[in-house]
Amino acid sequence: MSAYDYSFRKIEGGELPLSAWRGKPVLVVNTASECGFTPQYAALEKLWQRYRDKGFILLGVPSNDFGGQEPGSEAQIQTFCQKNYGVDFPLAAKEPVKGASAHPFYQWIAQQGGAPKWNFHKFLIGPDGSLAGEWPSKVAPEDAAITGAIDKALAP
Repeated sequence: MSAYDYSFRKIEGGELPLSAWRGKPVLVVNTASECGFTPQYAALEKLWQRYRDKGFILLGVPSNDFGGQEPGSEAQIQTFCQKNYGVDFPLAAKEPVKGASAHPFYQWIAQQGGAPKWNFHKFLIGPDGSLAGEWPSKVAPEDAAITGAIDKALAP
């Protein structure tokens, strides 16, 4: 199994198979609109703008699992992200990310030894579909550890 075996629903409807991004590094971040880390949306958007033309993908996965900090509907979440942070990167529909009810991708992440500890936990999926990196909420999206891992994953 690899990350490419999983699919999310798009926040605006329709399927979002990770296999569509096979061969590209994908940063998957569980997000929330009412969290102290919510301003990271701006830095995530900057990261997306910096790397997207090089083959990098950023996927936000809204979740209400931590502190009930994503209570809104998918339409409300999408509007909030676009209005307040200009989010242009792909967003999945709201999903559970921890425990027995977690989305299957996050169950796979847990089997790989990772698990989100709070909102804005970041997982880098390498071009081969394996887990290539993990950073907790306190690590900013543009931290050198994350950008270095993205650069390495994008290297020929």
